[in-house]
Amino acid sequence: METELSRKLGVEHAIFGFTPFPAVAAAITRAGGFGVLGAVRYTAPDDLKRDLDWMQAHTDGKPYGLDVVMPAKKAVDGITEADIEAMIPAGHRAFVRDTLAKHHVPELAEGEASGWRITGWMEQVARRQLDVAFEYPVKLLANALGSPPADVIARAHDHGVLVAALAGSAKHARRHAEAGIDIVVAQGYEAGGHTGDIATMVLVPEIVEAVAPLPVLAAGGIGSGEQIAAGLALGAQGAWLGSLWLTTTEADLHSRALTDKLLAAGSGDTVRSRALTGKPARQLRTEWTDAWDDPDGPGALPMPLQGLLVAEAVSRIQKYEVQPLLGTPVGQIVGRMNSERSVQAVFDELTSGFEKAIDRINRIAGRVREA
Repeated sequence: METELSRKLGVEHAIFGFTPFPAVAAAITRAGGFGVLGAVRYTAPDDLKRDLDWMQAHTDGKPYGLDVVMPAKKAVDGITEADIEAMIPAGHRAFVRDTLAKHHVPELAEGEASGWRITGWMEQVARRQLDVAFEYPVKLLANALGSPPADVIARAHDHGVLVAALAGSAKHARRHAEAGIDIVVAQGYEAGGHTGDIATMVLVPEIVEAVAPLPVLAAGGIGSGEQIAAGLALGAQGAWLGSLWLTTTEADLHSRALTDKLLAAGSGDTVRSRALTGKPARQLRTEWTDAWDDPDGPGALPMPLQGLLVAEAVSRIQKYEVQPLLGTPVGQIVGRMNSERSVQAVFDELTSGFEKAIDRINRIAGRVREA
């Protein structure tokens, strides 16, 4: 499953695995793919340093990357998290309290801080993450919120690091190319997390054509080797997979109930909702997303206000595993995630499916692949 891009990065398979879990990212790299560690949850630089140290020790010298979230346009200088918190309307805070009370969600213990904050979306936090990241031999820096600022792209290139950016339309992809990024991730509507409204099958060839000769990765709803083969047939040089790793044995969701919900979910059990961050993000549909999407409710606030507003609530829902409200970002591929397997077992299935797809196409074309 090699392409020009995978050879350039020194990986056996053109499978790029995004995950917030270091153990999963390292296992993806060891299996012959390219593990990409999500950095958004690392608000303290020392925590990121700790996990990158661990990655270094568990990737057998093979390449890996880091995914950050930072806007291309600089935020207002000097703005703090407290300044942003002060912008949240009282009515929205009351709506959160009432929704949690309706479902009898317990309070956090006195003095216990929220385990999830959206501060990783703030530019100053992402820049501190980069200060740490460039001390390590990361081979790829991906940005989930468009092109990174110009100085960040230049800094990455100075360190010999390729830069990737996610795009949900050909227009966005062209902007990335003009900004000087190296790889475009064409992320379709089916993907988990923030996503646009164009399906992967339509989006990938549009972006391939729009940014040629830049390499493109196909993303969104991909969870089989056959789908990876389809992405390459559409012109991509690899596949970017995220949701599929959530139910691997190396993943650490800290919630048996949430894992069980993912294993039981079908491809129709997700929804694009602003409930989590303020931007449309595909996630499990729950009574929490229904409440925020209800036209009779106050509606979600724009990013980053919504994320700060719901941070403690999300932590309480997860800690106490309140089933009706319990969810997570995940793509429509969740319908295939019906068993817990190791990352290596997932890779074995992906490569096997890819080979079967190639053999099938060769037979259709009247060609027999050489042994």
